[in-house]
Amino acid sequence: MSKMKLTNYYMLLMVSIILVGSTSAVNAQTLKINSQSSTMTILGTTNVHNFQSKVTQISGDLVISGKKVQSLKVDIPVKSIKSNEKLMDTKTYEAFNAEKNPTITFQLIDAVIQKATAEDIDVVLTGNLTMAGATKKVTFNTTGKALKAGTFQFTGSVPLKMTDFKMKPPTAMLGMMKVGDAITLKFSIVLVGDSEINALLTK
Repeated sequence: MSKMKLTNYYMLLMVSIILVGSTSAVNAQTLKINSQSSTMTILGTTNVHNFQSKVTQISGDLVISGKKVQSLKVDIPVKSIKSNEKLMDTKTYEAFNAEKNPTITFQLIDAVIQKATAEDIDVVLTGNLTMAGATKKVTFNTTGKALKAGTFQFTGSVPLKMTDFKMKPPTAMLGMMKVGDAITLKFSIVLVGDSEINALLTK
């Protein structure tokens, strides 16, 4: 195995430790979401045209203690969801009842590694997703890779139905434009660890 692949292997091994805690013990550590480097897009349809809205604020952290994931939480302010259409944004906030339910939250329950190579790792994540005041367990695939020591990226997509969260798909123009129930949440989340994680990765 080349030096580069060996380095990637050890970095991906750390991703495995972070997600499922399967090897040597690590002191309690926190990795935080880098909002500037992370992206999230909501893709959907209407009877007029397809649409996409971008999430402009993402926060959260992953806490690991010893061999176990202590917690993983992701928070998205509803009013950080922006499209190129002001009317669409207004209808989106109404569908979420944003004044009463200002935040979308995901909390991890379980992570199962499906495949790991020297370049990346495929993981199935299960957690509780809360939107518009309703919570539903969701399971989806994500691919993780180490960008550099202490910095990890996870990408994937989550298919959802608004009605599963007791949300009414928005309508506009006196009901002439109707938003489809199904949406897809596409994400690229970057987690950054502290100096102790960096030191462990570079040993």
